[in-house]
Amino acid sequence: MQSAALRQIEPDSTEQVVSPHPHFGAISRAIDYLTDHYVEQPSLERLAAVAGMAPHHFQRVFTRWAGVSPKRYCQHLTLERAKQSLEQDAPVLEAAWDAGLSGGGRLHDLFVVAEAMTPGDYKQRGANMTIRYGMVASPFGTCLLAATDLGICWLGFADPANETSVFDQFKAAWPFSRLVEDTAAMASIAKSLFDPLHRPSGPIALHIKGTNWQLKVWRALLQIPEGRLASYQSIASHVCSSRAARAVGQAVGANPIAYLIPCHRVIRATGDITNYRWGAPRKRAILALEASN
Repeated sequence: MQSAALRQIEPDSTEQVVSPHPHFGAISRAIDYLTDHYVEQPSLERLAAVAGMAPHHFQRVFTRWAGVSPKRYCQHLTLERAKQSLEQDAPVLEAAWDAGLSGGGRLHDLFVVAEAMTPGDYKQRGANMTIRYGMVASPFGTCLLAATDLGICWLGFADPANETSVFDQFKAAWPFSRLVEDTAAMASIAKSLFDPLHRPSGPIALHIKGTNWQLKVWRALLQIPEGRLASYQSIASHVCSSRAARAVGQAVGANPIAYLIPCHRVIRATGDITNYRWGAPRKRAILALEASN
């Protein structure tokens, strides 16, 4: 029997499984090209060629996926935008702390409730715990989604070439748990996470497992508002000391719940948008979509 916490984030278990987004690969290639060539202001025809589509079809698909035209989208991908956001980095984080996270970001701590495992559960590494999982669709490609009765415990993106590797990472994180494949239930949950029209009325529950340091960093990530970026140094300064940036980077890289714990919003102080566990093109796509909303 499912707990109330899990039913809360599963709007309709009878919904059909969503097919993988058919255009993510093409749109991702276009975003990657824009990142490298934004100064040239590439034409619609050039972007369409990179995506492997006819220009008019590309324009329609891109606009439907992003909510804005390719030209408008390009404005959100420049390094200048990243640097401007970083200039406001500390004030934004300080404001989030001071205001108790009462801003309008849709994935901040008022919307995502992270429940850490007890020390005893952590020590047992999830023994005697049942976890349902499935490879499901998202706007950013296929993802492996998993949940316990207390909430989502894993969200990792996968490409056709590395689905086995992503599953092995998930299994290694929960070596003593009972894993039950339930793609239909996970697809329904994914719909509530990625589709604004199906978003639940209550908070999304996460069930996270990590060291005290990792939990501290992950909770700090939840305080970065949507559409904003933070540097590893600024996160470190708020968690303990700016000298701990490397340790923060390691904790960010170990984040087991992509997108919901927004490690994609952390970038280098230079404005370089790289260093993402699930691939730099996907990180750019998520950031650009958030910026365009």
